[in-house]
Amino acid sequence: MTLAELAVSYRDQADALRHRIQLVEELPARDAEERLLKAERLRVLEAMRRDVRDVAVICERYYERGYRRNERYTI
Repeated sequence: MTLAELAVSYRDQADALRHRIQLVEELPARDAEERLLKAERLRVLEAMRRDVRDVAVICERYYERGYRRNERYTI
């Protein structure tokens, strides 16, 4: 599998996470505890989507000359 193919896979996963976020946003929250749980779940899903999307960009542009990689993912 090439990095370009891997990037497509990461993009697909980011889309799936975006869809899941939409579904969770539509869930009704009956009380304060459920609202807190829903907010926490949305926070985690957004972080996952952001990370997956960032890795997709890194895979897509890995071999581009002059591309400055994301500082979050460099050692």
